[in-house]
Amino acid sequence: MNFVSTGRRIALVSLVALTAACGGGGGGGGGGGSVVTPPPTGGGGSGGGSTDPVWVQGTYEAASTFDQRCENPRSGVDIEGNAFPDVQGSTTIENFWLRSWTNETYLWNDEVTDRNPASFDNRVEYFNLLRTTAVTSSGEDKDDFHFSQSTEDFLASRNSAGTASYGFSLAALRSSPPRDFRIRYVDPDTPASEEVSGQQQFLRGTRILSVDGEDLVNGSDTATLNAGLFPSTAGETHTFEVQDEGSSTPRTVTIVSEDLARKPVIETQVIDRPGGEKVGYIVFNTFSPFASEEEIVNAIQTLATAGVDDLVLDLRYNGGGLLAVASQLSYMLAGPTFTDGKYFEVLQFNDDAGAFNPVTGERNDPVPFYETTLGFSTTSGQPLPRLDLNRVFILSTGGTCSASEAVVNGLRGIDFEVVLIGDITCGKPYGFYPTDNCGETYYTIQFAGVNFKGFGDYADGFVPEDNSFSFGARLPGCTVADDLAFALGDTSEPLLAAALTYRETGSCPVTTTTSTAFSTQSFEAPVKGQDIQVPVDLMSVNRDMRLPNGDAL
Repeated sequence: MNFVSTGRRIALVSLVALTAACGGGGGGGGGGGSVVTPPPTGGGGSGGGSTDPVWVQGTYEAASTFDQRCENPRSGVDIEGNAFPDVQGSTTIENFWLRSWTNETYLWNDEVTDRNPASFDNRVEYFNLLRTTAVTSSGEDKDDFHFSQSTEDFLASRNSAGTASYGFSLAALRSSPPRDFRIRYVDPDTPASEEVSGQQQFLRGTRILSVDGEDLVNGSDTATLNAGLFPSTAGETHTFEVQDEGSSTPRTVTIVSEDLARKPVIETQVIDRPGGEKVGYIVFNTFSPFASEEEIVNAIQTLATAGVDDLVLDLRYNGGGLLAVASQLSYMLAGPTFTDGKYFEVLQFNDDAGAFNPVTGERNDPVPFYETTLGFSTTSGQPLPRLDLNRVFILSTGGTCSASEAVVNGLRGIDFEVVLIGDITCGKPYGFYPTDNCGETYYTIQFAGVNFKGFGDYADGFVPEDNSFSFGARLPGCTVADDLAFALGDTSEPLLAAALTYRETGSCPVTTTTSTAFSTQSFEAPVKGQDIQVPVDLMSVNRDMRLPNGDAL
């Protein structure tokens, strides 16, 4: 896993932790002409041999010229049964592909310094430089979402393949000594949710004190700590010393890892309020993988059958995923009264793209409000259930990102009221088409999402109106710290309680917090060599542009 991330958004990387891979389109800004290019055969190695192209600053050959010409070609088929297209090439040729692909598809292609690909022996190091260095109004990096990962890992995640885990999500309140790691939530029907002698293995707010005998708070054996916290295979047995919120007595947990896929919806309930009104509540943690379609449709159907009067949609840990499912969800909330004759989002590409999508080569048509199932994990073509509401209360943190923010922005574009309760969202109006070349899948920002009213300027996040942060896009709502001392769905949990209070009074409550409350700004930057690295799930932090048939939106 390779990523570039700095500044305020380190909270997202500490907490969390796309579309079919497409080749580059034609054209691009940065000058005409061509590069001297050999035929796609022969060796080459990592250096600039006689078979490698020659760099001419500001002059770009089509990325397709260099596509899948690899230093180490793959053979056989991938996990989806597709034959690898690789032929023998070199690291330099791979770098030339990265350069041309960036020039053709990167949103800010005119802000990238053109560096000689032959000067770099490592393709990922070269890729990490192919980005803008501009900043937002608040001083954050404009491009804070520049990633790559092995294509093998990408395909496993895309296909909902299970990965070894326990079924809990960690909050790294402090990842360097004295460390503070807590459980954010536990997926149902996982080892972490099992009861042993009447005690659930892990609870929201549980603090991990040691792993396999190594002190997690101050210990220096990070290899043991990482191996226990993030098992590499199913069937591993590890022992934790933990302390539950509100308890003064540590306890010991022995747990065995399993291959698990993330569960998109972990809580759906109807909350009875004074006067007989009903408020729906959904904890929706990811728009990825494909199962997210079926799970959110079922959750909305449950609430529609119950006849709820309002909805609290808990997206505090939802980093994104399938944009089509975000569109479906928005339609299920608002219904045709709001959506008829309007679109959910339109993509803005670089200035060279014109009316076309430079990645797919297709016309850049808006993303509609989908009114039926699409077939990700359901039978396609079935009418979606609807709540037909006039507003939604969205619970947010700095982990609310990408496709989740697209729901906020898409609804605002059709004058559907969104009340934001919690913290500033991550600020990612951007997306990318993850693209494989030679076994590495690259994520570079290729578009910005804009709603029906033409708004998409929220790189500093959506901000509750009472927040002191002077940047970002402000919404009605309340700033409330996420407090791990309370179970999700408990009406005393601060974010949910604030939403219910605001719904009934129109005002933000006076809140008190515990030692387990935190905000986007409360995370400590890691200290190199002493920190525990929480894995980043790139599939869950994006506008994933795929449709079920493999086409892209």
